[in-house]
Amino acid sequence: MNVIFLLTGLLLAFVLAFLFSNNRKKIKYKRILIMLAIQIILVYFMMNTSIGLVVITKVGVFFEDLLKIADAGVQFVFGGLLNEGKFSFFLGVLLPLVFMSVLIGILNYIKVLPFIIKYIGLILSKITGMGKLESYFAVSTSVLGQPEVFLTIIKQIPHLTPKRLYTICTSAMSAISMAMVGSYMKMLEPKYVVTAVVLNIFSALIIANIINPYDLDDNEDIIQIEAKERLPFFQMVGESIMDGFKIAIIVGAMLLGFISLMELINVIFLGAFHISFQTIIGYIFAPVAFLMGVPWAEAVKAGGIMATKLITNEFVAMLKFGEISKHLSHRTIAIVSVYLVSFANFGTVGIVSGSIKSISEKQGDYISKVALKLLLGATLASVISGTIMGLVI
Repeated sequence: MNVIFLLTGLLLAFVLAFLFSNNRKKIKYKRILIMLAIQIILVYFMMNTSIGLVVITKVGVFFEDLLKIADAGVQFVFGGLLNEGKFSFFLGVLLPLVFMSVLIGILNYIKVLPFIIKYIGLILSKITGMGKLESYFAVSTSVLGQPEVFLTIIKQIPHLTPKRLYTICTSAMSAISMAMVGSYMKMLEPKYVVTAVVLNIFSALIIANIINPYDLDDNEDIIQIEAKERLPFFQMVGESIMDGFKIAIIVGAMLLGFISLMELINVIFLGAFHISFQTIIGYIFAPVAFLMGVPWAEAVKAGGIMATKLITNEFVAMLKFGEISKHLSHRTIAIVSVYLVSFANFGTVGIVSGSIKSISEKQGDYISKVALKLLLGATLASVISGTIMGLVI
């Protein structure tokens, strides 16, 4: 049965991507099948083998330990604000981003992350047949996140063809930054977060290969990674701290606004139609959830969470998901959890287009024009990742 839902979920994503493809004749089916095979092997290894489970558990424990370290700083500054046994989302989930940002800054400073990103990207390009720049970007965006990742190729962005620009932006929306991983693990099972990070790299490239297929000349595929001016160590630490704090404040403000707005819409719908807005969008997305492998009895609830993530952001969806997950099956939890781990939502489209526009107005205008197709591609990438997760549950 799992194989049947694997086929229905993938078929849904492929058909929609095919309908919006820029050039159906240039789709590289062999390349897509190779990446799908790699995803299936990886997810089976991570979830169904003793070695894979040990690795994924160790990664989860590692991030949990990092969050405990981060909590020491949070407690020193804000300890005593909460009554014992109470929980604050801002203090417990968002503020640890400050420490994670510092850690990533240090790893960048000592050249560990650039080395890993570069060579994993090169290996990925050999496996997938994609350009070196696209492969590098797919890996780096899973570490650095956006908008920071665009700065690493700032000199190349103005000269990229529209097709290559679409591919890297799809990767940027489909991945998450390592700074966010710890926060997500506070709301979802760590093993699903780690699995999603790996799957999303390939899912984004698969969808880009269907919606946006193209060939590259050797001269086009030169990587020129832009290195930032090397700052004094403690200045770098200070800037990383402020970057992390800014992210926490921005995400907190967005959550405040989006959750309040969703509640207002729900109140209006309940008063006028005696049904919540989330239930309505849940019915719309229920067939998608079902084709991905979610049991039909839970498809409306799952669909509502999936739609919430698309309309608002993944944090709002994860919070809502946490409220209902106790009443859902293990299979539904696994599929929806993996689906939620990405930046595919309307707000991120604005962040990506704004980031590109700040580098090149012409390229930013192009991304604005294809914003909906970009969001479609990133969402379908999440559908593929969630579907493949359902194969091994």
